Amino acid sequence: QVQLVESGGGLVQAGGSLRLSCAASGSFVSINPMRWYRQAPGKQRELVATISSGGRTNYADSMKDRFTISRDNAKNTVFLQMNSLKPEDTAVYYCNAEVQLRRLPASDYWGQGTQVTVSS
Repeated sequence: QVQLVESGGGLVQAGGSLRLSCAASGSFVSINPMRWYRQAPGKQRELVATISSGGRTNYADSMKDRFTISRDNAKNTVFLQMNSLKPEDTAVYYCNAEVQLRRLPASDYWGQGTQVTVSS
């Protein structure tokens, strides 16, 4: 069983910063890409950023200048540093990871989500 547990969400004023963390635990061979998604009320879930196992990153255009994704492979943890936050960044942020299990195809796993609220 693989679990992803996010932390670091909360309430922040516009212009502030937050750092989200997502730690993977369980029995697996490796973790391939790790991603952050977000879902605002009444909107579809959208991809925020992706980081490969080798550290290559990709961002949604609206966030590339303010957000930074990173990972610590030794701790199976991915981070999202969010700066210059805006009220429109308010959403539930979800961690996603493609996990390689033993003798099974790689599968996607999701965290439970962490709420980020940016006040104006």
